[in-house]
Amino acid sequence: MATVPGKFEMPTKGTVRASWLLANGDDGTPLDAMTYADKTVSVRGTFGAGGSVQIEGGDAIAPSYSILNDSRGETNTLIFTAADTRTILEHPGRIRPRVTAGDGTTSLTIVIEGVSR
Repeated sequence: MATVPGKFEMPTKGTVRASWLLANGDDGTPLDAMTYADKTVSVRGTFGAGGSVQIEGGDAIAPSYSILNDSRGETNTLIFTAADTRTILEHPGRIRPRVTAGDGTTSLTIVIEGVSR
């Protein structure tokens, strides 16, 4: 159970790519997402028994995190129990992944890519 530093890159002007390698109970350092209106999240790896990761967003000043939703609407939370890629609906100041369940084999790579408009 640790806060794991992300790898933050700007591959081209106006884009960002953040990635984390997380185990059961870990969360990632937040991505400052204010300037990136369009964001996609991909999750892959070994989920282990009951593995689950959620994508959370919060205020840029004093974050209090809550689960975000995908582009299909407010009832489609960004909680992954299998590998998938989804578009993030909301536009919070900060975004982080948090592994909420799993076992000793849980090892997940989470990538968030953003584009400014």
